[in-house]
Amino acid sequence: MNKEDFFIKHVSSSKYIGDDGALIDDIVYSSDSFFEDVHFKISWMSLKQIAIKSMLVNISDAIVMNSIPKYAILNIAIPNKFSKKDLKFLASGFRKIAKKYDIDIIGGDTISNDKLHISITLISTILKDSKPILRKGANKNDLVCYTGVLGSCKKDLTKLLNSKKISNESKFIKPILKDKFFYEASPYINCAIDISDGLFSELERLSKINSIGFDFFYDISKRIGCSGEEYEILFTYDIKNREKIEKIAKKYGVVLNTFAKCIKGSYKNICKLNHF
Repeated sequence: MNKEDFFIKHVSSSKYIGDDGALIDDIVYSSDSFFEDVHFKISWMSLKQIAIKSMLVNISDAIVMNSIPKYAILNIAIPNKFSKKDLKFLASGFRKIAKKYDIDIIGGDTISNDKLHISITLISTILKDSKPILRKGANKNDLVCYTGVLGSCKKDLTKLLNSKKISNESKFIKPILKDKFFYEASPYINCAIDISDGLFSELERLSKINSIGFDFFYDISKRIGCSGEEYEILFTYDIKNREKIEKIAKKYGVVLNTFAKCIKGSYKNICKLNHF
């Protein structure tokens, strides 16, 4: 049983639930949490890296809805053992990403706790003359594609869980967002979702909301399909737009993997659930 879906269904029946963010009047509201000993361990990353990743995973949700993040509300639980130096390192990570993406951190809440917990709410806007991209919108015979190379995050997480070190350039530590590519390609994209829980998990989400199945062009291993924390983009598009999308991807140096076609049917995730 998927307890996440079960709980959400019982806590709210809002029509705005179901996407990477809630789209209301061309404004996207999205929220994500990043908790010590759930999403990371203090020994895995520096405090600055933790702050940077917590911001990037939230921004990823805004990007795949074709929205521009404008404001952030930051709620953070800070261990009493943190020194002023620690707090400066943590704050520098939030500031760095806020500056890069021109985001104004407009408030939030701070409390003390035995562990570091971070929750961020983003308020993003759909650009004028642009369309929002939702999870719903895939059509039969659409091609299915994801950006980048999958699998390294699961591999690096396994290393960390076995007390081994990984590169500071690992996508598990610092996700690589494809915002410029996606914003330019958005007119040719029918639906999208970011790959936070793994390719196969996100395919099941798209399958349910669009009432479709997938005809795979080749086998994808569980090593690739079950790798979470990737924050690549999974999307569908009409075959007539393939050349245009590939040209935009080449412009920004983005790797595309068109691996399936939307068909009548359904799809079931074969990976272990990341939640609960």
